[in-house]
Parts: sequence; structure tokens; C-alpha cells
Amino acid sequence: MGRRGLIVLFVCVILLASFVVYVISETDFLNGGSVGPDGQSPTPSPSPSSSPNPSTSPTPSPTPNASPSPSPTSTPTTEPSPEPSPTTSPSPTPPPEDPTVNAEDHEDPADYVWDSAGVIDITLNGDSITVNASGVATIAGSKVTVTSAGNYRITGSLTDGQVIVDTDDNETVRLILNEVNIACSTSSPILVEDAKKVIIVLQAGTENYVADGTTYNLEEGTDEPNAAVFSKADLTIYGDGMLTVDANYNDGVASKDGLIIKSGTVTVNAVDDGIRGKDYLVVKGGVATVNSGSDGLKSDNDADYSRGYVSVEAGTITVVSVGDAISGETDVLVSSGAFALTSGGGSNSVTSASAKGLKANVTLIIDDGTFMINSADDAVHSNTNIIINGGSFEVSTGDDAFHADDSLEINGGTIDITKCFEGLESNVITINNGHIEINSDDDGINVAGGDDGDNPMAPPNPNQWLHINGGYLVITAVADGIDSNGYIDMSGGTVIVNGPTDSFNAPIDYGSGTFKITGGTLIAVGSSGMAQGPSQGSTQYSVLINLDGFQLRPPTLIHLNTTSGEVFTFMPTKPFKSIVYSSPQLTTGQHTLYLGGSYTGTPTDGLYEGGTYTPGNLETSFIISGIVTTIGSGGGWGFP
Repeated sequence: MGRRGLIVLFVCVILLASFVVYVISETDFLNGGSVGPDGQSPTPSPSPSSSPNPSTSPTPSPTPNASPSPSPTSTPTTEPSPEPSPTTSPSPTPPPEDPTVNAEDHEDPADYVWDSAGVIDITLNGDSITVNASGVATIAGSKVTVTSAGNYRITGSLTDGQVIVDTDDNETVRLILNEVNIACSTSSPILVEDAKKVIIVLQAGTENYVADGTTYNLEEGTDEPNAAVFSKADLTIYGDGMLTVDANYNDGVASKDGLIIKSGTVTVNAVDDGIRGKDYLVVKGGVATVNSGSDGLKSDNDADYSRGYVSVEAGTITVVSVGDAISGETDVLVSSGAFALTSGGGSNSVTSASAKGLKANVTLIIDDGTFMINSADDAVHSNTNIIINGGSFEVSTGDDAFHADDSLEINGGTIDITKCFEGLESNVITINNGHIEINSDDDGINVAGGDDGDNPMAPPNPNQWLHINGGYLVITAVADGIDSNGYIDMSGGTVIVNGPTDSFNAPIDYGSGTFKITGGTLIAVGSSGMAQGPSQGSTQYSVLINLDGFQLRPPTLIHLNTTSGEVFTFMPTKPFKSIVYSSPQLTTGQHTLYLGGSYTGTPTDGLYEGGTYTPGNLETSFIISGIVTTIGSGGGWGFP
């Protein structure tokens, strides 16, 4: 190499060294944490919770059983590896104090009470109409317009006609559908132009049918009506009968104000949205079945934050939609109900459109209900906050199972995620209770700001947190089991992680942040290349064991004991080379790790209890003397 080449090489080395010094000074990377503007670590604060008294699931305690002690010369004692000084975690961002802002609707108990003696009959005769009272309606061929408030029983069929409500009376109009079949080729078969409130009553035991054409004759400069059943006033559907709507032009049932489904059996087939209430859509009961070319159930008022919400209090809802199954411009609030939702062709489909199961732009709260969700896009999604207080969920999705841009809080319920890209994703995730099982093609839990990727060299984000205060969580992941771009704390509950198997992911990954554990049971097994265990600053003992050699394949039992008996016995479901364990059962003193063997007890998600262990191969013995113990090499962004 000539002199010029040596000079160029020397300059490059100087520039590279300067850059490294700059990165270290900016990120405090070597100390593994971030500092405040004054150079001091931020003060931690307790994890947020909207529930005043969140209950926690009990931590399983393995029954101690004496196992044969190894010869003291078979495996040398390994002292705990030194740990860097802990980084103090910053304060998390709490969820909103009162996210439920939209709850009012137009229902009045008097809506469902009327004098049957005063009912006016409207008879549909194919291409003509008769009314048995005068001064309350006008007739023009096969079109009838109700001009006065009152109760109208409609019977018969129209081959190409309309039933219209257009009254400025300050009272309710009730349309009692009594075996009707109304078709209209150029507009809405049932159209409410003006009224204070309209109640469509489905007469008990009747089947009613409404269908429109593929084109509407609209006034110039307008785009309404745009649904087979269309209302410019508050609309309620009620009764013990059936209504089937075939919407070939646009939406099925739509109200420009509020829409309530109180009861009845409503079936909608629509080329666009199925059932839409602009100000709100409230389902209080009944059976709703929707097959839609766009969204299924929807509220889309984007001009008023106190409107644009969907609320389901009870009922049975089945949706097959090309777009979102249930969508609220502001909130989606579920008290109870039974849901079967398929969106975007299901979890095996790929779509560029929004095809979520349940979607809210602001707050999504579920108190109870049963949910079977098969979605191409996120199964449960909010652009802001999600709170799950209960319910039973079976989820298969091509994207995230539960995704909230700001905060996701789980206070109860049973969640079974059989297929997803990522299971739980949000900036702040708080798990207070519930039974959660996740099978993910990427991360099981991802604490990130809506970005599926992350930069492992970036400093921890002080606004990104995972709080595990209770519950029971089982994760089987292809990528990271738990991935936080910020911080983790765990004070209770049970967490079991299986996977990953590749060395560029880890069962637990918090980068240069911290993982403080003060309670609960944690078992995480998988690859060792980037494996991390709880960090200094914890108050409960933990151990990270990196194994030598190749990954061990199931069925291979992991058994850890002390001279006083068993600590835990676990059967992983995926190949593994690292073991992370922490629980109240782990204390100081001599510990022995066996791999293989057999156990007579009963496993729950791989964790055995109540039996006797027959030893396999003695892997290692070690002493726990500090809060954090690391055995073997690997982990901490290293490579095997």
C-alpha cells in the first residue's frame, strides 16, 4: 500500500473513532440506558390501571419433590455473572382517566308502547296502494308518503315502489312491517325524508323483505338516499319478526342521525356498508347478520367527537365484510353479545384496504361477550386506546390481534390467539388479569409505537412500557416472545414464553431498557443469541441460563431443584438454548439443572406440578447469591 493509501486509511480510522465516541455520548449505550436532561436518571412511577382494584391470577407453585443430588465433582459451580449498573426506568404514560365519552342515544321506553286500536293500515297491492284513513298519507301510483305521526301497519308487496315518511310532526312514526315485500329499482324502498323519530316494528312471526336496484335517480348535486332503508331522522328497528335487506346500490340500512337495533332478526346483504348510523349505531339486542362489500356495522360522523360511535349492549352479530366488520369513527363500546366476524377474506388473505375485526379511532372498550374473529387486518384495533375488561376471544388474523396506538389495557377475559403477526401491540401495554394465549408469526407482545420494526441500537423510549401486574399469559412466538422498545415491569401473574429459535430474536427483548420483576412467575425458553433476563433493580430472584452446544428439541424436560426439593419442571414446545426463570420459589443457594428425564405430574402449558421427577442428564450446578444470575455465554445482543 502506498503512502497516499496509508494517509486515506488513517483519516478513515480517525473519523470512525470520532463517530463511535459521539454515539456513545449521545445514547449512553455502554451503560444500557437513557438519562434526563440534567444527567440524572428519571424517577420511576407505578404502572397505570383504569381498574381501581385489579385482581391477579395466582402464581402456580410447583410441589417440592426431592430429586437426587448430583456428585459435587460432576459439574463445577458457576458464580453469577456481573451485571452492569441498572438504569432507572422513566415514568410511564397513563391511559385516559375516563375514556367512555359516548353513551347517549334516542331511545325512550315509550318507543315500544302504542295503542293498537289506533293503528292505520297501509296495504301494498303490487303496483297500487290503499290506506284506510284520510289525511295521514298521500299516494302516487306505487308510492305512499306518510305525512302525519302515528302508527302504520304495512302489509303486502310492491314490485317497484316506495314507502316514504315525510312529516314535521313532533311525534313518533311507527312503521309496523307485517309480511311486506318492497322492491324499488331507482331509490330506497323505505325512505325517511323527515320525522322526529321513526320506529320500524317487525311484527312477531313475520318475514319482511326489502330490495333496491343497482342505480338511483338522485337530484342533481346530491348523493342521497344511498341505502335500501334510509333515514334522515333517528331510526329504531324493533320487534320479534324478521327483516331481510338486499342492497344492490350502496348501503343496506342507514340513518343520517342515530340508529338503534333493539330486537328482531335483521339480515343485510349490501354492496357497500351493511348497517350504518352516522351519529351512532347502538345494538341493544336481536340478531344481526351482515354480508357487505365494504364495512359491516359502522358509525362515521367525523365532525363531532361526541358522535360517530358504535355501542353493542347485547345480541348476536355475524358479519362477513370486505372492509372492517365493526367500525366506529370515535368509539366502539361493547357491554355484551355474541360476535362472529370475518373481514377482508380472513386471516389467510392479503388486502391493502382496512379490513379489521373491530376498529375505533378513539377508544375501544369491551366489558364482556364472546368473539370469534377471523380478519385479514388487525382483529381488535384502536388509533388511541383499548380496554378489555372481560369476554371470550378466539382470534385468527393476518396482522395484529390487539393493536392500540397509545395504550392497551387488559383487566380480564379469556383470549386465545391462534394466528397473528403480532399478538399485543401498543406504546403502553398493561396486563392486570385475564387468561391470554398467543401464537404469533412475529413478536408475541410488541411494545412499540405502531411500528412493527425497531432499531436495536436506539436508546429505550421512555414512553413505551409493558406492565404485567397479574393474569396468565402463554406465548409461542416465531420472533421475540416479548419485545419492548422501552421498559418492562412485572409484579404478578404467570408468563410462559416458547420461542424463538433463530439467534436474531429472543424470548425476552428489551434492548438497553430495563426489566424490573418484583413478583409473579416467569418462564421463557428459546434461542440464546439475544436472550435477556430481568435486570438489576428487581426485587425477585431470577436466572438466565445459556446452554452450550446445539439447541435442544422437545420433548426435553427442564428440571431445576435445590437441596430442599424442586423449583420447577417444564416441557418446552419449541427448540431452545436459553432458559429464563423467576418466581417466589427461587431463592439463594445451590441449584442444579437437569435436562431430559420424566415426570409423573400433570402439565399445564408445559409447567408440571404434583409429581415425581426421574432425572435425565445433569447439565450444571450453580449458586444464586444475587438478584440476577447469568449462567453461560450469549445473550445481551450477543451471538451463539
